[in-house]
Amino acid sequence: MPELPEVETVRRGLQPVMEGSKILKAEARRKDLRFPFQKDFVARLEGQTVTGLGRRAKYLMADLGSGDVLLMHLGMSGSFRVLKDDGDAAPGQFHHPRSENRTHDHVVFQMSSGASIVFNDPRRFGYMKIIARRALDDEPLLKGLGPEPLGNEFDAKMLAQSCASKKTSLKAALLDQRVVAGLGNIYVCEALYRSQLSPRRLAATLATKKGEPTDHARRLVSAIHGVLNQAIKAGGSSLRDHRQTSGELGYFQHSFQVYDREGEKCQTAKCGGVVRRFTQNGRSTFWCPKCQK
Repeated sequence: MPELPEVETVRRGLQPVMEGSKILKAEARRKDLRFPFQKDFVARLEGQTVTGLGRRAKYLMADLGSGDVLLMHLGMSGSFRVLKDDGDAAPGQFHHPRSENRTHDHVVFQMSSGASIVFNDPRRFGYMKIIARRALDDEPLLKGLGPEPLGNEFDAKMLAQSCASKKTSLKAALLDQRVVAGLGNIYVCEALYRSQLSPRRLAATLATKKGEPTDHARRLVSAIHGVLNQAIKAGGSSLRDHRQTSGELGYFQHSFQVYDREGEKCQTAKCGGVVRRFTQNGRSTFWCPKCQK
């Protein structure tokens, strides 16, 4: 599943050809993806100008001149491809390479910018939904999402308060989208490693008995900021199914310090430990038992 940096990279790749442009024609080539398309899906898009392209957690959000918002989720294998006279491009860099099979091109937007934007999704776990902007606060897909990890409101105090009463592990808390929105397995593993905190540590240890943030909380927030900004700058993690709109694969995977490095020496200076993997809440956790406490 693409995580926040991958989705942000896709947003930045689509922004130049979508923002300020009108959707001249919208085409849904099947009745559904993960969920059925709304019956008026095409009608509510055609003729509308995209006034802004934003992101909330792992969702892309296109503001339309009508007052509607087009909500888009990449799912597990979804990607966008931009077709222009000077060639194709595919924004986003994913750890898992995206499909080149055009039979999985399910949605097409022809823009007044001269570009055609194609959504390809072999597994069809992605989805799109049009929502009236005034109804966003009540939208079930968005309701309850926690703060953006790169937003101004997300700091050590907020994280400590969110985790103070939790009985779960620190890793499980960070993957809870109600605590912080957009984090996934890769970047949680990386952030915990960089802050030298064990994924098995109780989440509540980020707060004192009075609910104030501990040094652990401050280190962790700093690590989250650092790893996400670094990944966005690198264009995403380039995992198996992720590709930029430019068509290029990402390079942040070469900066992984712990993820997918089972059996390798810990990169922390003078540690001497070895990266281990174990299954936690159904997901692979990579960590160094020696320096992560």
